[in-house]
Order: sequence, then structure tokens, then C-alpha cells
Amino acid sequence: MLDIQHISKTFNVGTVNEKRAVTDLSLHLDKGDFVTVIGSNGAGKSTLFNAIAGSFYVDEGRILLNGKDITFTREHDRSRVIGRLFQDPLRGTAPHMTIEENLALAYLRAAHGNPFSRITAKDRELFHAQLAQLDMGLEDRLGQPVGLLSGGQRQALTLLMATMVPPELLLLDEHTAALDPGTAEKVLALTQSIVAEHHITCLMVTHNMAQALALGNRTLMMADGGIVLDVAGAERAGMTVEGLIERFRAGTGRTLDNDRMLLSE
Repeated sequence: MLDIQHISKTFNVGTVNEKRAVTDLSLHLDKGDFVTVIGSNGAGKSTLFNAIAGSFYVDEGRILLNGKDITFTREHDRSRVIGRLFQDPLRGTAPHMTIEENLALAYLRAAHGNPFSRITAKDRELFHAQLAQLDMGLEDRLGQPVGLLSGGQRQALTLLMATMVPPELLLLDEHTAALDPGTAEKVLALTQSIVAEHHITCLMVTHNMAQALALGNRTLMMADGGIVLDVAGAERAGMTVEGLIERFRAGTGRTLDNDRMLLSE
């Protein structure tokens, strides 16, 4: 489904700030995989997501989605089939546009290829029904600007916008990290429900190691621009956070020292 073949990326080549962010990284995902990704700052997680989404072109290697080579496909074209949520809940919506207008842009573009198509009564019925499942009362606020919503409401809306027409691949970049615990739990539950209902292939970055082992069907750990651990099945089912830390040490030759990850066990 997703095939990443030996990709590498270096930023600021030839300068004092030259940084090798990803090195010879390969990864395969089957359709319906829900893969959690963990790693310290600078491990390459965001670079991997940006490479998949098309935020830049890789220096080496290829990226294929459902058998189609998208290595040099432009970011806005990839966004028709790749949904993405960021840690910042403000990034996925236009604050001065209404809830209905935000939904319409996402839905009409993904469903019909034209975000400026006319909104029909049937579309509005769909928006109302989809918002109702969030259980946040947003279905009765379609005409209100998104900027009036809380961070959790905006992130839930962004999740809906990214999945109303199920994407081929969903990238979740710590999408609950900036929310309060109660709201984060609700958005995460919505994520699990939507991904399972539509059988969406998903990559999710998290700093919480216990969460990484509990969600989905596979866990990757990254370090130094590569994947140092890839566990699934019975091995993953029996793994503890302590075991994960030990496997990191065995794979990298050093101790995990990221306070944010260690304090989120």
C-alpha cells in the first residue's frame, strides 16, 4: 500500500548547518495498518511525514502509494489522497471561514476535485450528520467562524475534514499533544473509531510509549534518521515500556534520554 524505498534527505547542503535528517530509510505498510511512531526530537519523524506528504522532495529513493510513484508529485496533489493532522490544532482550519465553509472546502475537493463546487442541500445534511458524531454540538453551529472554537473542537473538526472522504493514507503528527487530557482522550477515541470504520491506513507519531504499544497493530521507533525498531503481532502484544526502552538501547547503543517520552509512560 505504502512503499518507501531507501529514501534520504539532507538539509542546507554545503553549509555549516548541513543536516542529514533521514538516511536510507525503507518502510512498507499494508492496507489498513495503523502504525504508531515514536522517537526523540531529531529522530526523523517529522522529516518522514513531510517526505510522504510532499512538503519537499527526497534526495534519494522512491515513495509509492498504492503502486503509484508519488516521489515527485506536488504536495497539493498528494493532499487529495493523504490526510494529515498536526500537533497545533490551529493549522488544519481557516479561522475566518465558517464551520460549513471549512467542511465544504475539504469535502468538495476530495470528493469532486473542485473545492469551489456548489454546496447542495444533500452536502449540508452530510455535514450535519458528520458533525453530530463528534458530540460537541458543532452541528448546530455551521454558520459560526471556526476561530470561535476551542483547540479540541478545531482538532476534531480537522480530523473530520481529513477523513470525511476516507484518504488512502492518514498522517497524525502528535495530533492530541497540545490538548488537555480530557479533550485529547476524546479526540483519540474519535480517531480510533473513524480509522477502524473506514479501514484507513494510518501512521501516528506519539511521544507516549504506553500509547504507542496500545494503539494500532504495529510500532516503529526512530533514531538518527532511521527506523531502529519495528514490532508487531505477538512480540508487540507482550512488550512493556521497559522492554521498549531496552530494545532502543540494544538497537542504538545508547540509553533513551528524552524526558518527555520517559515521563509519558
